[in-house]
Amino acid sequence: MQKLKFAVIGTGFWANYQIPAWLMLDGVELVALYNRTRSKAEEFARQFAVPHVYDNINELLDRHADELDFVDIITDVDTHALFTDKAAARGLDVICQKPMAPNLETARAMVETCQRAGVRFYIHENFRWQTPLRALKARLDSGIIGRPFKARVSFCSAFPVFDNQPFLAELDQFILTDIGSHTLDVCRFLFGEATSLYSQTTRVNPAIKGEDVAHVLIQMRSGLTCYAEMSYASILEQEAFPQTLVAVEGETGSIVLTHGFELRITTRDAAGKTETRSENAVPMAYPWADPAYAVVHSSIVDCNRNLLADLQGRGQAETTGVDNLETVRLVHAAYDSAARNEVIHL
Repeated sequence: MQKLKFAVIGTGFWANYQIPAWLMLDGVELVALYNRTRSKAEEFARQFAVPHVYDNINELLDRHADELDFVDIITDVDTHALFTDKAAARGLDVICQKPMAPNLETARAMVETCQRAGVRFYIHENFRWQTPLRALKARLDSGIIGRPFKARVSFCSAFPVFDNQPFLAELDQFILTDIGSHTLDVCRFLFGEATSLYSQTTRVNPAIKGEDVAHVLIQMRSGLTCYAEMSYASILEQEAFPQTLVAVEGETGSIVLTHGFELRITTRDAAGKTETRSENAVPMAYPWADPAYAVVHSSIVDCNRNLLADLQGRGQAETTGVDNLETVRLVHAAYDSAARNEVIHL
């Protein structure tokens, strides 16, 4: 199959992992880079042997639109809509980092822009592609614990996230847009769509603008109640970063995804005896991945593989713009709930 050619828009922190993740896959060719600071793009071009570099996005798109198949936008959230509009206007499929947009209205507009232009639109939401979360989902779908009725999804850490991404400290809204976009998408992936939610947020770190702790209680359409908690202010006995921990209770058992990518499955036999067994779901290790982010970085490859299959007509992407719009709705409903101290019905 002929390789699909693409351009990367933005060569900041996450491009260090997004680009090598693409290069792990057959069927793609990176032909151009854009960054507003040209020297940063030039560094990436040397590292990854990319032939063309630009600090003017219009120039990149005008010169290469005829040969490109898609663009991958890896810039700050406030610029996502601008670059999506420019790529869609030239008939290019678009992959965009999460969060899709700074607000729900802009996210809807991005989806509609791509629909009107007749181009495919995807959000690079990789958390649901983490090896332990895929293993957990497979066990739930097997029916091993019967109908799930209660769950807890936790991303709580003291990891110094602002050290390598200092711009996050300047956001008026932080943890729900940053980690909440991932965590609430994981809730949807595991348990389906929500009917209502109630949220509370707080700021513990005095050096940042936004909230760094959030709690969201979600009622799912299936009848399951899910508690999602996220924090970058949690000093715990055992640091979990960057793993998402999950506990699910069902009618005939429970599953816990705990530290070290371990799944602990508890069931009861016909005689009423309870048994717990352990399974491991260790992610693939890549030489370019940061060990502190290993489970996250390996999921980038799997997310890219899923998007590429859709682009090539070999499969169906999970994290389309239309699908991710439901996650964006949850994020901003959570902010609305916290501001009003009310349950939000979806």
